[in-house]
Amino acid sequence: MIRTFVLGTAVMLGLVAAQFPKSQSITLPPGTIQFKPGPNLGIVQANCLVCHNADYVYFQPALTRGQWTAEVNKMRAAYKANIADDDVPKIVDYLMSQNGKT
Repeated sequence: MIRTFVLGTAVMLGLVAAQFPKSQSITLPPGTIQFKPGPNLGIVQANCLVCHNADYVYFQPALTRGQWTAEVNKMRAAYKANIADDDVPKIVDYLMSQNGKT
């Protein structure tokens, strides 16, 4: 019974994995504002481009570190953004480098 369950689960997981590629790329439309180089750019792209483009960052008024932290945490809490705890300060560092107010 247990062996059948494990085998059946492994087959199902294999089928699910076969349906979803391990990596994908996103091609943004021409003229779309993209994130500019800065610290932790890859982390920002991986976490933020899932829901919106860089316009969100560059069209905001300059925010303080506390305000950007609150924005990132709002994305996690209200919109269920799958951002790891360790990535929050890295994302905030990037946001401060692009549109931060001291």
